[in-house]
Amino acid sequence: MSQADKIKNAAEKAAGKIKESAGKIAGDKSLEAEGKTDQAKASLKQAGEQVKDMFKK
Repeated sequence: MSQADKIKNAAEKAAGKIKESAGKIAGDKSLEAEGKTDQAKASLKQAGEQVKDMFKK
């Protein structure tokens, strides 16, 4: 996985965490769920990149 991909995935995960926290503070369950979904997507992308890296070796 390239360094740029790692940074992008980390940024997406952080943005999701911020959305989740904002949703909790505001009592907005929809925003909280959206934040959790964004975090999960970033984690899946990261896992996919790691699998691709394993096959490159």
